[in-house]
This record gives sequence, C-alpha cells and structure tokens, in this order.
Amino acid sequence: MRDDPARSEELAESLYRHTYPHLHELAQRLMVSERNGHTLQPTALVNEAYLRLVDGERVDWEGRNHFFCIAARVMRRILIDHARAKARAKRGGEWRRVTLGDHLHRRDYDALELLVLEDTLQQLEARHPRMAKVVELRVFGGMTMKEIAQALGVSKRTADEDWSFARRWLARELSSEEREDR
Repeated sequence: MRDDPARSEELAESLYRHTYPHLHELAQRLMVSERNGHTLQPTALVNEAYLRLVDGERVDWEGRNHFFCIAARVMRRILIDHARAKARAKRGGEWRRVTLGDHLHRRDYDALELLVLEDTLQQLEARHPRMAKVVELRVFGGMTMKEIAQALGVSKRTADEDWSFARRWLARELSSEEREDR
C-alpha cells in the first residue's frame, strides 16, 4: 500500500520496535567516539533518527535491511548536523585533518574529523555511489559485509571489493588533503 501513509507509519513503528535494540547498540558504538559530556546520547540519537524516519518523506519500507540502510543514513545526518553545529559554535575551532587508517575501526574521531570524513565521503559518492553506500552502511550503519551485500543486492565478494577500494580511495584523498595543508 504505497499510497497509504497510515500503513507506512504502522510498518515503520513495527520495524522500530523490532530493531530498536540493534539501533541502540549502533548508536552506542557511534557515540563511543564522541567526547565526554556530549550533549547527544545514544537514546536521543535513536529517538531523533526515529522521528526523522516517520516524520520525513514517506518511505515504502522493503523490510529490515532497507530500514537499517535508511536508519544508518539518518543517524549519519544527525551526527554530521550535530558536528557542524559544534564547529559553527567554535567558529572553525581547531580543524585538523584525519587519516583513514584505523579510524574506521576504532571510531575515535571527533566532531571535526567527522566533518572532514563526511566531505570526503561526499566526493566518493559523486564518483562511486555504491562504494560510498558500502562505507556508510559499514561505518555509520554497523552492518556486516554480508548484510551490506544483501541490502545492496550484490554478492558479498562485490561488497568486499567495494569496501576495499573505498577505504583505499578515502585514505588517498584524506592523505592528499593533509599534504596540501602543509
């Protein structure tokens, strides 16, 4: 029932109830990298994501993986918006370049590093949309490579290759930006 807004909201609420533990776990992992005393807490991140999911554009939910894909994008936007607000408050603050290296696995980036990663990820998205989606789902969605492959409708091998290429591409771009700043 594509044109039934009540049905869409009902399905979104059902998905939320069934996926809340996973979303909360993801939010906790994303928030570990934030500074102590951060004003945005995991529960608030999940709740804000949910509000944006149901109050935003009507989505024809295609199941659990589709929900996680959209939720990952929404959480990414919330964290980026929050980081931008903090950066504006500091009028640029102490911008520093981030190298990809272990950052994708350690998740120890701060708000300003997140903005640099976001800008670089947008460049990747312009050139290689699927690869950017793999990064988004892996980094912001906390999905496994098998889940990502399923969500994107590609083989696990293709998803692995996209992840590998995207990591190398982002590392090169972040490294070249760092060299340009010297």
